Amino acid sequence: MSKPEFVYVTYIETTPEKLWHALTDGDFTQRYWFGARLRSDWKVGSSFEMVRSDGAVSDAGKVVEFDPPRRLAYTFINQSDKYKNEFPALATFDLEPYGKLVKLTLTHQGFAEGSKFYSGISKGWPAILSSLKSILETGKPLEIPFEALKMEG
Repeated sequence: MSKPEFVYVTYIETTPEKLWHALTDGDFTQRYWFGARLRSDWKVGSSFEMVRSDGAVSDAGKVVEFDPPRRLAYTFINQSDKYKNEFPALATFDLEPYGKLVKLTLTHQGFAEGSKFYSGISKGWPAILSSLKSILETGKPLEIPFEALKMEG
């Protein structure tokens, strides 16, 4: 049986440079990622963290690829006790110019069969990336209730 993989594709009316900035700038991420601020120096091998508005680190991992404005990859796993036995999975963002749009493909892979984290990201990524698309196209993130996305398990 193959390991689960999550793939999400969206088209955003923006430039690759603006989308790259939105994916890597902590001040920007907290506007569309439920208040989470991404923190890293974005060097391959460096640590990567998602910091909640209360200052706690909710997710952590390592930067695997950094090729602006084309490809970004990092591993991460939620730091809660619910996921303490899971391994960090790899999230890869591919940005491709598509006329006046950018095609964004997110591939999140490396989950163990039956992973609780896979179940959680399958709910979270569509909401996060939809809010990212909205903020880049309209200036406003979506008002998605975080509670509606609570991870099962």
